[in-house]
Amino acid sequence: MAMSTAGAPARPMRADARRNYARLLAEARTAFAEHGTDASLEDIARRAGVGIGTLYRHFPTRHALMSAVFQEAVTALITRSRELAGSDRPCAALVEWLGAIVTHAGEYRGLAQALMSTCRDESSALARCNTPLREAGSALLARAQSAGTVRQDVSIDDLMQLTNAIALAAEQSPDDPDLANRLLKLTLRGLTSSPSDSAESSPSGD
Repeated sequence: MAMSTAGAPARPMRADARRNYARLLAEARTAFAEHGTDASLEDIARRAGVGIGTLYRHFPTRHALMSAVFQEAVTALITRSRELAGSDRPCAALVEWLGAIVTHAGEYRGLAQALMSTCRDESSALARCNTPLREAGSALLARAQSAGTVRQDVSIDDLMQLTNAIALAAEQSPDDPDLANRLLKLTLRGLTSSPSDSAESSPSGD
């Protein structure tokens, strides 16, 4: 069944509409990978063999298209959070998952900036990405806080913003491939309950 951009059930699409939808998503993935998330929507529609009006019927905004493109990656991140939820090192599990967020946000130029700008905007179509990720991260954060390895005043919203900021910094420093990992380590040292937790919270798990 097709879904509306608000997440509510919509009428099933006709076969030709499904084909157009699939072609638009495929071309958007390619365009975002090549040119960043500000790639021309007109070019995406042209490469998919449809008019811009067809694109907007399926994806009323750029953020709606981005949300659909990145849904597979979001699903994978949520799955990974569930796998890490059983770890006996909850702080390390949280940091590993945040590192995966950084990697995801860094795959497309402009994605980190877009996620930062909509992190607390529930009206944005990108909330379809942010909301489930925030819920998944909240569970990992709560485990780490219950274990006493992460400070109680840390919120998942702050962590998501910090993570996207790290991804943005790394995006703007392509000649320093280790920057994101270093910044993540520095950030988590400030979040842990005591200095002795720094090793347990290392993104490498060491």
